[in-house]
Amino acid sequence: MNTENVVKHLRVLWRTDRIIADIRLRHLLVGLGLRAFAALIAAFGLLMLELSAYFALVQIWSAIAAAAALGAINFAIAAVLFIVAGRPPSGRDIELANEIHGSSIEGLQVEARAFQTQLTGAVNHPLSTLVPVLVPLIAIIVKNMRKNARESAADVTPEARS
Repeated sequence: MNTENVVKHLRVLWRTDRIIADIRLRHLLVGLGLRAFAALIAAFGLLMLELSAYFALVQIWSAIAAAAALGAINFAIAAVLFIVAGRPPSGRDIELANEIHGSSIEGLQVEARAFQTQLTGAVNHPLSTLVPVLVPLIAIIVKNMRKNARESAADVTPEARS
């Protein structure tokens, strides 16, 4: 397990999640704005239909037909805006971000499997993990023991002479 790879994959995962969230938030904000505008136009359409009903009671046909036609057109525009606002986000940005997200998840899974394999190997064969550490340690201990033996031999020989 390489901690640098894990950190790299986590960093990429964090960045792609932020990019995906940003793309979705922008899409939601645009959709919300279009829906609000469509609701405003629908309100004007309803007002025109109410106005046409008023004109129907007051006068016959000329003003009524114009207000009804204008109200129907406003409702059609509102329906088109609702359809446009409801579209899913399309574009290469979200596809690319999702691909990078998936590859970073796969990289993290590979690193986790490698760590699990190392851990399993260390549990099953503890000496195999200790040998690379023990060999230099034994060499240092033997070197120190030889050095101590030489020093004690050098200390003993002058005392024996006197």
